Amino acid sequence: MEAILETSFFEFAIILIFAAVLGGIGQMLRQPLIVMFILLGILLGPSVLDLIKSEEEINLLAEMGIAVLLFVVGLKLDLKLIKSTGKIALLTGLGQVFFTSFFGFFIGQLLGYSVIASTYIAIALTFSSTIIIVKLLSDKKEIDALHGQIALGFLIVQDIVVVLLMIVLSAMGKTGEGHVAWDVVLVVLKGLGLLGGIGLLMKFVLPYLVMKLAKSTELLLLFAISWAIGLAAFSDYIGFSSEVGAFLGGISLASTPFRENLSNRLVSIRDFLLLFFFIHLGSGLDLSLLGDQVLPATLFSVFVLVGNPLIVMIIMGYMGYRRRTSFLAGLTVAQISEFSLIFAALGMSLGHIDEQITGLITMVGLITIGISTYLILYSHQIFEKISPVLKIFERKKPYRENNLKDIEKESFDVILFGLGRYGSQILQHLKSEGYKVLGIDFDPEISKQKNDKGSTMIYGDIEDPEILESIPTDGVKFMISSINDQYSSACLAKCAQKKGFKGKLIATAYRRAEVEPLKERGFDMVLVPFTDSALSVHDKLQDLEKANS
Repeated sequence: MEAILETSFFEFAIILIFAAVLGGIGQMLRQPLIVMFILLGILLGPSVLDLIKSEEEINLLAEMGIAVLLFVVGLKLDLKLIKSTGKIALLTGLGQVFFTSFFGFFIGQLLGYSVIASTYIAIALTFSSTIIIVKLLSDKKEIDALHGQIALGFLIVQDIVVVLLMIVLSAMGKTGEGHVAWDVVLVVLKGLGLLGGIGLLMKFVLPYLVMKLAKSTELLLLFAISWAIGLAAFSDYIGFSSEVGAFLGGISLASTPFRENLSNRLVSIRDFLLLFFFIHLGSGLDLSLLGDQVLPATLFSVFVLVGNPLIVMIIMGYMGYRRRTSFLAGLTVAQISEFSLIFAALGMSLGHIDEQITGLITMVGLITIGISTYLILYSHQIFEKISPVLKIFERKKPYRENNLKDIEKESFDVILFGLGRYGSQILQHLKSEGYKVLGIDFDPEISKQKNDKGSTMIYGDIEDPEILESIPTDGVKFMISSINDQYSSACLAKCAQKKGFKGKLIATAYRRAEVEPLKERGFDMVLVPFTDSALSVHDKLQDLEKANS
């Protein structure tokens, strides 16, 4: 076996096979791949099987993975999102970073860590995983929900903060002991020169170059990767970290019309290369040194899992948001990020912290990412159980989401939940038949749209147990959900029954097998779009046949 492993090709084959197996196990457990890959590094590292020999090759791939990760973050950096969510993204993002780092540092000092170690731990606790949160919210179809938009807004703020901190760390790592002031000034000048150079390229070179290269998607992708790695290497050469150069490289292409195409194509490459970063991180952990860190890691994990959401809820509650929105947004920061691990690795490479502190931060990452995944997946059910306790985080009049005052005295024939493609078609047909419709969607942009004659559109979530208590239902003939989700439908049926709704309740299902369970929950009718559409086509064909005969 050892003779075989002397060949890097066989070693990497074994690594990839183990990664696929553990990844499959993680999928069954609904765990992010980050957790499984760190565990894979521990398993294959010197503490367990000791199969990893090609450390230099793995480290090189790990560095490339980090560069591509930062490049994609820069490429997808949408400052318009911060603007659209207003000051809530800035205040929540900066407020959470400040309070988490302050209390994290305080806990570190109480546990006896040095000032520099406490600082690194505190900063690492402040960042939340954009990759994991976006994936989970996308799977739950909550990216466009109000709490999803707010979460993405303050995640962007966190990303900007971590990059700025990496710049500062790079400057600290490159300064000499004799001429610190001059070295700092020199690094700042180099930084301004780098920004200026990239700015000029963005204005006069990159738009035209990218347009030419876009004729070949393969060439455009190759250019993007080489641009990311090249700027990362140049940034490291002039005194910054490679991460800074890669991030700026992404920003330099973010304004081009090909940003989405590039980011979508780079995601798979990023995930593959990051596999080696997490394996490298896990294999570098000495389990014999981590025994003393179990209690501190547990305490810091509890702080992240409980403290971070509380901080977000307090800030959002003070700013006038309802406790449900605050709670759902707050749960998204109940873990530390892959950036926290990169930040710790950078600190260790600069000699600021040792293996024990890096191991501590990694343990906190494993615990919080693992637990918070389930918290986010079952956030609605958790809120339903603890909603009364969370009332202290809500103002008496949460004015930010109070868009119901204009309809309190109105009457409607139909209440329609979900204004997507199918829901919008239902809305248009009902209006053409003379029904007065109240449309409700959890996308906050819907509430900003101009209300058409015969319909009113407001923001609301079908899974919110308080939504039916807030809207007029007297005289409503039909309450329709165009949302194909069993849990959402169950919530609507439960709330309608609780309020004593007298009209007809209608749900939507994409599979025939879901029809009877929905009727058993109390729905009078279940729409099956694809089946109904097929029957409609059959009827039209028969009409056409009769017309030709």
